Amino acid sequence: MASYSLLSHSLTFILLLFFLPLFFTSFASQCKNPPIIFNFGDSNSDTGGLAAGLGFPINLPNGRLFFHRSTGRLSDGRLLIDFLCQSLNASFLSPYLDSLGGSKFSNGANFAVVGSSTLPKFVPFSLNIQIMQFLHFKARVLELVNAGLGNIINNEGFRNALYMIDIGQNDLADSFSKNLSYVQVIKRIPSIIQEIENAVKTLYDQGGRKFWIHNTGPFGCLPQKLALVQKMDLDQHGCISSYNSAANLFNEELHRSCQRIRPQLTGAAIVYVDMYSIKYDLIANSSKYGFSSPLMACCGYGGRPYNYNIKVTCGQPGYQVCDEGSRFLSWDGIHYTEAANEIMASKVLSTAYSSPPTLFDFFCHN
Repeated sequence: MASYSLLSHSLTFILLLFFLPLFFTSFASQCKNPPIIFNFGDSNSDTGGLAAGLGFPINLPNGRLFFHRSTGRLSDGRLLIDFLCQSLNASFLSPYLDSLGGSKFSNGANFAVVGSSTLPKFVPFSLNIQIMQFLHFKARVLELVNAGLGNIINNEGFRNALYMIDIGQNDLADSFSKNLSYVQVIKRIPSIIQEIENAVKTLYDQGGRKFWIHNTGPFGCLPQKLALVQKMDLDQHGCISSYNSAANLFNEELHRSCQRIRPQLTGAAIVYVDMYSIKYDLIANSSKYGFSSPLMACCGYGGRPYNYNIKVTCGQPGYQVCDEGSRFLSWDGIHYTEAANEIMASKVLSTAYSSPPTLFDFFCHN
């Protein structure tokens, strides 16, 4: 296994290392009664669902930093959702599919699985399937509670729970990978939005009232896409313009959808979070945050400029990985490093990127 490291560190990097521990903890919550959380999504928030559900091996160096072992997360450490849970003094979410994980799911469950989309496709865990899994989970849990066989989550717990949705990127990215034209990809957006609306309305009909919805990130900046696409229309920061344009159109429609259904769902709190702006800012201003080579994967194969090869991905024989402590945004060409996720979490918690502006600990039962 080869290894490479950054040869020089700027003053910005040194200062960031000093202040970074304060960067996240400054937003730490005094949440004494963390909410129950149910999460639906793709690999951006999968805490081990793919490994548990399909037995897909996710090897070290995934998980090398915080967990010091592979947990099924596609990162060197914690994901954004892990930092958000920590901000509420809540336990990390266990994958719904992990029956051997030892969790009693008293703090909720994570239905997100790598590769998932809103529209059904070859991966068997599209958003509507995740919602069906939740309905089965809820029915079974309440059956046990009513029979006096368990003290897991009661009806009130499901009503007061926080329902998080972070999905849509794969619908757009996969459409481009199938050589659909930009116009054809854009035409699919209303169907994607409708699936998300259907999910929210189903959860609302089940008593859910608190929703936290992330938009999709600038997937045109992912090293994987940059390495695989032959003809590229690049923007000033080296990202694929058409891909990011599609992401922005999707996000505009998702924002409008949230605004549209709020009046329809009486008593519901629906918060839309602009993850695109957070992630693109990290790339466009990477040096400000102490990162070098923002379009290069820490773990992969091929070296510069992207260190991504679809035949030798992170954790597979022959991969290369940056030294621990190196400052990279991208972990494996698709997903982010723990360092990047920590900064993203601090920005999410700042309320500057949520609509309406909402403190995350608003969902605590204080």
